[in-house]
Amino acid sequence: MLQTSRLLIEHATIEDREFIFELLNSPNWLHYIGDRGIRTIEDAEYYIEHSLVESYQNKGYGLYKVSLKGRDKPIGLCGFLKRDYLPSVDIGFAILPEFERQGYITEAAKAVLTYGKTKLGFSTVFGITSPDNTASQHLLNKLGLRLVDRRAATDQHKELLIFSDGISDSN
Repeated sequence: MLQTSRLLIEHATIEDREFIFELLNSPNWLHYIGDRGIRTIEDAEYYIEHSLVESYQNKGYGLYKVSLKGRDKPIGLCGFLKRDYLPSVDIGFAILPEFERQGYITEAAKAVLTYGKTKLGFSTVFGITSPDNTASQHLLNKLGLRLVDRRAATDQHKELLIFSDGISDSN
């Protein structure tokens, strides 16, 4: 689907079940994104089919698998989600701990954001993170998104920071 100098960015498939199991149970995913109840490889397969693949089919976008070029090694997810409380999509990303701080997710997010703007036609893209996730805040700023709102999370008892690259707000 997309390529950068170091990465392939493409749809996840059922064959990615072990990777999805590992990523969704990694410490940063659990802390910053939340526990999705992925306890078995079968749970990971269900997540792929009913979250990732369904989004590709029904919306034409979703979270894409990010892999190291030439190694067939998935290292993260990056793509778009549509939340009820935002007027446009938000960009989401996560990476396995051993690949953090090497610029991979920045590289993937820049490519995905360009794809969303040029091919999918998104005029405004949001980003959501928690106040304690300074790494995500830094990446959102690198992507040109700026803090536009703070609000209580709908499914958790914590605050969310809403970033945007457009002039519209999150209301």
